[in-house]
Amino acid sequence: MRESYLLCLFILFVFKISAQAKVVSIEGGIYKPLYSLDSQKIKVEPFKIDIFSVSNQEYLEFVKKYPEWQKSKIKKIFADISYLRHWTSDTGFDATLANQPVVNISWFAAKKYCECQGKRLVTNAEWELVAQASEKKKLGNLDPKFNQWLLDWVAKPQPLAHRKRGSTFKNAYGVYDMHGLIWEWTYDFNSALTTGESRENGGLDKSKFCGGGSFSAKDVRNYASFMRFAMRSSLKAKYCVNNLGFRCAQ
Repeated sequence: MRESYLLCLFILFVFKISAQAKVVSIEGGIYKPLYSLDSQKIKVEPFKIDIFSVSNQEYLEFVKKYPEWQKSKIKKIFADISYLRHWTSDTGFDATLANQPVVNISWFAAKKYCECQGKRLVTNAEWELVAQASEKKKLGNLDPKFNQWLLDWVAKPQPLAHRKRGSTFKNAYGVYDMHGLIWEWTYDFNSALTTGESRENGGLDKSKFCGGGSFSAKDVRNYASFMRFAMRSSLKAKYCVNNLGFRCAQ
């Protein structure tokens, strides 16, 4: 009896450690948007972020529990026709996709998934703060070699088939695949061009997102970051894109 009790405690302990290992704590900090003036900064409070983006296998478990989010049942207002187009059925996909990041996911679906895990979508500022880190430095965006690596990645055509999660480097925060694998949704993706100045915001034309991505920029060296803002600003919440996935935060 005692042995069974100890075994149960051990299993719970291992499960807890495994669950904790999926997220890392970020102490927060000050993030200065590339499109802002020097005086415009965003304070990022401490938060937790998933080490990996959500996989096809994890999303499969979600749609099995919440069948209204399966590809044949989801309401059209929540996702376009490309939703989970790489899956063969409502609950099926090629086995090789299991540990690949789930893509062809709308913002609505990503948000719902995170909420059902007791989490939320990472914000734009949180994502960018973590994404600044290289393998060794939390401010890796100041490293010319790191910036060049990012430029080389965004310059390449995005593949239809993605690699497994963890295929790219683990950054200084302990987070994988912030770059080099897929793009990712953020909670406030459609506010990417706001500058904090309402008089300017009223005149923004978001249809010209490529130009708007560098709006009021003081430092144009990190073109890859401008590309992220341009991409996010071109999206609508129901869009499902082949190289766009997500990860959760707390």
